[in-house]
Amino acid sequence: MYRFLGRTLLVTAIALTFGATAGEPVTQAQYEALKKEVEDLRERLARTTPVVNQTSPVEEVLGNKYGPDAPVTTGHGKLTLGGLLQVWYYSIQNDNRSWFDADAVTTDPVGSNEVADNDSFRIRRAELKFSMEVHENIRAVLMIDPAREATSFPNLPSNQGHGIAGDSDVFYNVGYDAGGNPIGHVRNEDVRHGSGLANRLLQDAYINVHGLIPHHDVTVGQMKRRLGEEGWRDSAQLDFAERAMISQIAEQRDLGLQVHGTWFDDRLQYWFGVFNGAGTAFQPRQNRSDDNDEKDFLGAVLYRPVWKNETWGSLELGASYLWGIVGEAEGFYSLQRKQDERQMIYAWASYLPGGPVRGWWLRGEWGDYTDIFAPNQVASGPGAFGIDPMSFSVQGWHVSTGYKLMDSVWGEKLNKWVKPMEFAFRYEVMENLFFADLAQPARHLNRYKTQVFTAGLNYYIQGNNAKLQLTYNWVDEETPDLGNRQLREVRNDNLLVNFQVGW
Repeated sequence: MYRFLGRTLLVTAIALTFGATAGEPVTQAQYEALKKEVEDLRERLARTTPVVNQTSPVEEVLGNKYGPDAPVTTGHGKLTLGGLLQVWYYSIQNDNRSWFDADAVTTDPVGSNEVADNDSFRIRRAELKFSMEVHENIRAVLMIDPAREATSFPNLPSNQGHGIAGDSDVFYNVGYDAGGNPIGHVRNEDVRHGSGLANRLLQDAYINVHGLIPHHDVTVGQMKRRLGEEGWRDSAQLDFAERAMISQIAEQRDLGLQVHGTWFDDRLQYWFGVFNGAGTAFQPRQNRSDDNDEKDFLGAVLYRPVWKNETWGSLELGASYLWGIVGEAEGFYSLQRKQDERQMIYAWASYLPGGPVRGWWLRGEWGDYTDIFAPNQVASGPGAFGIDPMSFSVQGWHVSTGYKLMDSVWGEKLNKWVKPMEFAFRYEVMENLFFADLAQPARHLNRYKTQVFTAGLNYYIQGNNAKLQLTYNWVDEETPDLGNRQLREVRNDNLLVNFQVGW
């Protein structure tokens, strides 16, 4: 570098000195004088440190840790961050009289539907999930959802009946105290003051051990139990803005241990689990101590006879069964909960055909739920509250179908604005309405059905990571003739819009 620079300076000096007399010979004395000047310049350059374009050590360290697409490091292991944000807007037909239409309802806002028919925005889910691989065989998962603290929002697709999956108050019907005095709609205070229950903040908190036993992994902590298909499915992947009523019960978390086995490239899977099973009917099981020494036991199996076949598509069949003992003993003790049996049974089928009809899908699920309420948890009129309730069993089922344009045979040829669309339809039924039996009001509850027809339009901006869901529910409550005790069909059809971003 220096030698090249010296030659350049020499040539430049000669040109500048003798440019005016170009063509005339240079004397030996002139040449020697210029040569000496060049040698002096070379010595000066040798003593000067050349300037090099380089990054400082501090910039190198910080550049590797911060900035776009920079990796996140942890004290030990590998951390993966995930999340799900669902913002809802819903509009419900305005009908301030509830399914249970007694005199107290018509003459007083006590027990009315006034607090559950208001149109509203809502943060349905605000999940933040941390998954930590601390060892090649050990993963820890923590997921919180602050949106679950709120309890004042109505149930959807139906705002009547009992709260499900811990997202709203368990009890909906008008309540009465032991003297027959109305105590008001139990959600009134929640709506008036915006109250919530913080113990619903923590959702998943478990440790998963895998790779030690071939084809098996073990999970311990607080998690979803493997019940049904839609309840188990990730909330970001739902076909509609909200699960069917019978599936919402299955989405609950519980504390316990679950073993999972998988064979033949996940085409045959099974689960065995043991859980606390605390609480009574329709109550959340999570974030609470057990209320007896008994446990709930779970078994589930999934089989995929056809899977990801270009011609025949994918077929999945499955069943789950949970059984346990609730209560402490026969009789009333400190918890006032008698000992009885609980069971949950689910069976499902899902088919996504291939070939010329690919893009079309069909799902169906049936569930049976047996449990018992706590004393005085259900009341449906003066003198009609369950002082010594018996166990009950309710059933529900749903079938749904849809067509996803981007997965169809002509998906690639569609306009880019039309291609992300999916059309869906669902029909569901569940016995979620309870009314005290006329012959045994303190012991026995009659169960009545709600049926819902749902039409949905999904728009996939970036798959399930960014999508818009538009859902309309036509809701119909069963209204049998109970003599002078009225039950009525509530005008509570509703429109539900889900704005979703996941990562």
